[in-house]
Amino acid sequence: MARAEGTVPLAADSRTESPTSSDRLMESICDPDNLSVATAKVIANGGAPGVDGMRVTQLEKYFERHRDRIVGELLTGTYRPQPVKRVEIPKPDGGVRKLGIPTAVDRVIQQAILQVLSPQWDATFSENSFGFRPGRSAHQAVAQAQQYLEEGYTWVVDMDLEKFFDRVNHDVLMSRVARRVEDKRLLKLIRAFLNSGVMIDGLAEATPEGTPQGGPLSPLLSNVLLDELDRELESRGLRFARYADDGNIYVKSKRAGERVLQSVTNWLAKQLRLKVNQSKSAVDRPWNRKFLGFTFTVQRKRSIAPASRAKFKKRIRQLTKRNRGSSLQRVVSELRSYLLGWRGYFGFCQTPSVLRDFDSWIHRRLRCYAWKQWKTGQRRFAELRRLGSGKDLAAQTAGSRQGFWHLSRSPALNMTLSRAYLVELGLPLLHQPEVKV
Repeated sequence: MARAEGTVPLAADSRTESPTSSDRLMESICDPDNLSVATAKVIANGGAPGVDGMRVTQLEKYFERHRDRIVGELLTGTYRPQPVKRVEIPKPDGGVRKLGIPTAVDRVIQQAILQVLSPQWDATFSENSFGFRPGRSAHQAVAQAQQYLEEGYTWVVDMDLEKFFDRVNHDVLMSRVARRVEDKRLLKLIRAFLNSGVMIDGLAEATPEGTPQGGPLSPLLSNVLLDELDRELESRGLRFARYADDGNIYVKSKRAGERVLQSVTNWLAKQLRLKVNQSKSAVDRPWNRKFLGFTFTVQRKRSIAPASRAKFKKRIRQLTKRNRGSSLQRVVSELRSYLLGWRGYFGFCQTPSVLRDFDSWIHRRLRCYAWKQWKTGQRRFAELRRLGSGKDLAAQTAGSRQGFWHLSRSPALNMTLSRAYLVELGLPLLHQPEVKV
């Protein structure tokens, strides 16, 4: 297959195909210290019970009684994972994301496997892979994509792998794992996790394909499989950034992008038996597409994708719905929890005007909420006076027949429920001006 445009130093040349060649990996996995760390990790992560109903808080006592039996089954290759519990999470753009929740005990075993394999395998993965890897993040993937734009690669091949985690071919995946693992017991156990089935409404169904999202091992297995795609793209000299199954390739022309999309689609189908969703994939300008919740401006700046903005506003509307009946302090407390997490991720954007606009919009929503909560003209007058408004202005505003949204910009509400007041209540600001030293 012909190489595409560009020349990038190949990382694949120095990578080892079988870093875990020992046939005694299971002994390392069953090491008491490794199992203890895995148990503590699963307990710390929390999460819902699996099909057996066991909560993570019951794990320590359970392992005190059953550790020897579990370890014995793992070492002899007779351990059998239980089916995962199916949980469906609605997607913002419609449809559902299917999660498979393993039992608490199975999560511990998967975590113990992960702790042994990940440190050895991670060093063999591509520098262009950022998902579910220690010391790597979605922000780094977005920054790398931005670097390609600055270098002149201003067309993106945005490929969507159709239901990736649900469609992974077990034989293809296990063949790639077998290149890295010689311990037959571990290979048998990983295959057992893939084939453990799923429990839906009390009935167990077989899982002939897919690696269920929800267990600690699934992200590592996805990286093992898609590392082969990374190597192929590197061998062609392509610029790309991948985060789990979300990856973009950057080229210099639309024509080059169309060739890449077609050839990589064919390669995925033939080599990994993965299907590209043609309706969701495209060759386009980066500012017309999204990547990990972000997009780019024509000036190559990081911005927040329209879909991410819409999702954000929908959530804020839910939290500030005027008929909730909660106190303003309670609403601000709930907003604080959401906004801090959102800012931690999307604060990485380089479009401060978007964040400022969101701040202003949220403040107006909260003024509307308070105005609704105060209900009567008499109560509104009293609250405005309590918060420092002059008597005439308070009376004029309390007696106004203007709507909530109009009054949220009134002088009285802007003065009393000011940005400073809302911040004092605990509301975070999305736009944080740089402090000059």
